[in-house]
Amino acid sequence: MAESRHSVFRQFAASDWGGFLKGVEKEGLRVDRNGFIAQTPHPEALGSALTHPSITTDYSEALLELITPVCSSTAEMLESLRNIHRFVQQNLGDEVFWPASMPCELDGDASIPIAQYGTSNTGRLKHVYRQGLAVRYGRMMQSIAGTHYNLSLPDSFWEIWKSALGDQQSMKDFKSDQYFWLIRNFRRRSWLLMLLFGASPALDASFVEGVRHELTRFDARSWFGEHATSLRMGDLGYHNNAQSSLNICFNKLSTYTQTLDRAIHTNWPAYEAIGTKRNGEFIQINTNVLQIENEYYSAIRPKRTTQIGEKPIHALESRGVEYIEVRCLDLDPFSPVGVSEAQVDFLDLFLLDCLLSESPRIDDAECSMLDDNYKDVVARGRNRELELCQGGKRTPVADAARAILDRLEPLAEVLDGFNGGEVYRNALSVQQSVLSGDSQVPSARVIQAMQASGQGHRDWGMEMALQHQNVLRYEGLAPEVQAAFAAASRESLAEQERIEASDTLAFSDFLERYLRS
Repeated sequence: MAESRHSVFRQFAASDWGGFLKGVEKEGLRVDRNGFIAQTPHPEALGSALTHPSITTDYSEALLELITPVCSSTAEMLESLRNIHRFVQQNLGDEVFWPASMPCELDGDASIPIAQYGTSNTGRLKHVYRQGLAVRYGRMMQSIAGTHYNLSLPDSFWEIWKSALGDQQSMKDFKSDQYFWLIRNFRRRSWLLMLLFGASPALDASFVEGVRHELTRFDARSWFGEHATSLRMGDLGYHNNAQSSLNICFNKLSTYTQTLDRAIHTNWPAYEAIGTKRNGEFIQINTNVLQIENEYYSAIRPKRTTQIGEKPIHALESRGVEYIEVRCLDLDPFSPVGVSEAQVDFLDLFLLDCLLSESPRIDDAECSMLDDNYKDVVARGRNRELELCQGGKRTPVADAARAILDRLEPLAEVLDGFNGGEVYRNALSVQQSVLSGDSQVPSARVIQAMQASGQGHRDWGMEMALQHQNVLRYEGLAPEVQAAFAAASRESLAEQERIEASDTLAFSDFLERYLRS
């Protein structure tokens, strides 16, 4: 089956390969010149975090999120991302944009300001959701940053692909099934991305103050995992006990939305004990396992653009999957924009092969095994003795990684044949050189760079942040691009004012209506 899908792809795509559609959402903390999380409000020059199309905040007021539009090439996407960074860097004043996934110096929960989105009901809902994250998990976990990579294939591809496979479903159901086909294989192989792109092996001591852990002391101010690839995706990063029993099913759209919807409507006693209000103010949206869909932490999500007031589950159920969002990527601290061209091109190749390879349903036993493989690489991926469960037997992680890269070679040749050039073979070669030992995985590079500089996590992060800032400020923006960003900021602030002025419901009534919808 795997070969037949690859063969079908080669036959039809040669005449009409539509390419990839892609975008990125890149997070990062604003940090003061002492390497401490910024306590200042979201810069007004960056517009409204509620309504700006390219610049918003995630959990914290200090945690910027930069969003590109949908692009048809890696070059277009990275130029868009770089332009957003250039504009942001111009308007940070004395602050810097933190380059690492694990945060700068913190001083407990109180040092991490929760994002504010104004007085509108929509803005208050976003704030209350984040308050809920604070009371459920604490704020420390929410100071972590990452990159989310969004990928889809154009309608022209799906029309030909559906015809080539002889599928009789509606286009909506066909696309959703195919995206879940891709997602199942992603779950089988996502450990590889943690090995190749995990870049958070160290952290500031303030992040684990008073917390039991098994890290190794780097210096007086830093800890690191001796073989870790991504502390961000490990036990100290994005996790919570309530979600560990969810068993969200990624086999098909209907089971995914049903199990996720159940979590949103299942009461959790510990959250019920907290309540939804404190001193008359809302502190969480509800007392269920999940307040909303976005609270579920996963390495990948099926997505559909929502309409105003529409919940993500309802959008998926009514219009099907539109794109997939890869959420497990650490920031690349060596890149001024957190990602690289070779990385993006490799992700395209990797994800397309997930679509074209055999992808049976995942049962409970395989699901548990896949989770174990992922966790092992996150915690011990640089240990040469680490073995993963592959096909019912234990396989050294390096051998398992090489096997996946080897299987990508023919597809890279096919794509380069369609497009001309050697883009995908070059992107694959970069990762093959990492596995061969000619270069290092990012997590090893981070530790080596810290050791070579004699700096701990905070000081090394500050040095990289200043380097990136100098580069991006020096590059600047073309006058017309600068003007467009300034106009977008002004318009976003005006739009927030319009939204606030148009509200007629009390927030409690708005929230009740939202929960009923």
